[in-house]
Amino acid sequence: MTQTTDPQTTQRSTSWLASAGLRPTRQRLALAELLVGDGENRHVTAESLHAASRASGETVSLATVYNTLRAFCDAGLMNEVVVDGSKSYFDTRTDDHPHFYWEDSHSLTDAPAEELKIAGLPKAPAGMEVARVDVVIRLRKA
Repeated sequence: MTQTTDPQTTQRSTSWLASAGLRPTRQRLALAELLVGDGENRHVTAESLHAASRASGETVSLATVYNTLRAFCDAGLMNEVVVDGSKSYFDTRTDDHPHFYWEDSHSLTDAPAEELKIAGLPKAPAGMEVARVDVVIRLRKA
């Protein structure tokens, strides 16, 4: 089991889960500590979070990591950003903002939102509303 030396990390993680009405199970709390325990935002894949949990001494299966990330997204704690249609990153920052996808390192980072201008969107079909617009700017060396 993960040994947390900083009570603030546990408190921050527990509060994060509680804000969405999620019960702080051992596995959810362990993953939440890795995601938001230090107060910083993260972009993770299920595989990278699984590796971080193993490195911390927590035994959580990859399937549990996927299921937990899905629960965090469903609860509004995270957003899923899909890159290439098959690769998903999970972002703890939930406000509207664009991303840079770095093709050489296969990593995702926040892009400056103040520099992005969207002039308009197509009208949503009848009975639908735009839930979110994901902007992923792909970067490669020139």
